[in-house]
Parts: sequence; C-alpha cells; structure tokens
Amino acid sequence: MTTTLTHRPAPDEYAVHYQGYVAAVDTDDIMAYLEQQKTSTLDFLRSIKWEQWDQAYAPDKWTLAELVLHVIDAERIFAYRALRIARGDQTPLPGFDQDHYVPNSGAAFRTPASIVDEWAAVRDASLHLFRNFTDEMWTRRGIAADKEVSVLALAYILAGHTEHHWKIVRERY
Repeated sequence: MTTTLTHRPAPDEYAVHYQGYVAAVDTDDIMAYLEQQKTSTLDFLRSIKWEQWDQAYAPDKWTLAELVLHVIDAERIFAYRALRIARGDQTPLPGFDQDHYVPNSGAAFRTPASIVDEWAAVRDASLHLFRNFTDEMWTRRGIAADKEVSVLALAYILAGHTEHHWKIVRERY
C-alpha cells in the first residue's frame, strides 16, 4: 500500500510543545525522511566509540546509552499511539514519564551494539507500520497525553524527537 500523502501536519494536529520536533523535520515526505534518518542514524551511532556510551555530558544527565534507549522508548510509544489512532481507537491514550523509564532501562547492562541493533529493529517496525497506512489513516486524530494529535503529526514528532536528541549527542557527548 502506498500513500499519496505529501504534506506536513497543520499546527492544529499536535500540541504546541511538539512544535520544535515537527519543525525539525524539513520535508513534506515523511516516509522518505524516516528511511533516510534510519540510514544516517545507524552510521552515526556506529561511529561512536564504545567508551562514550556510559558517559554523561554533565552530572545528573543521562549517559549516552540511556539517551539512546530513551529515543527507542519514545519511538515505540509514538508508533503505538499512531497505530491505535490509525485503527480508529478513540480511547484517550495516557502520557508517559521519561524520568521513570530511563533509570529502569537497564542501560548500564547493555552493549552499544545491542542498543544500536534495537534502535534499528524499532525503526524497521515503525517503517512497516507507517508504510501501510492509507491516506485516511494518516489523517485520523485521537487524544494522547490529554491533547489531540493526528497520525501524520505523530510520524513527524517521532522523527523530530530523534533529530532533537541526535543534535544533543553531537553537541555535548
């Protein structure tokens, strides 16, 4: 199934606090962006030295491993929200508290290779999910974390959230 959807989400399709994530994705073709982001991210993550993965850039900040696992967790949650809304589920979806997820991620017991492999697997799953949405599914809206959001906006949020964190890694780690 191929979508003909080639436009960005309108500002009323997501909560204002996601504006930075949506703005970080400079394209009307979210699927091509997600595919390209997969390739560039894998190259980027594989280039990071192993000894950097257990380091944080400042006291009380996440280690690189924790940060990447946070990106993985968030991608799963955004994709799950997109699945539920695309399938017509109108049950309001709860928010999530990243500050509870990260310390329970087990990052200190993981190898960088296992984290990179997991990121790739999660992105592949997201791509398979989004690839098979119809144009109608992309435009469906639901409630997540007490705010209305469209499936299209969730794809942009997912991609922009990833970009946001890779920028932090490049600047601070």
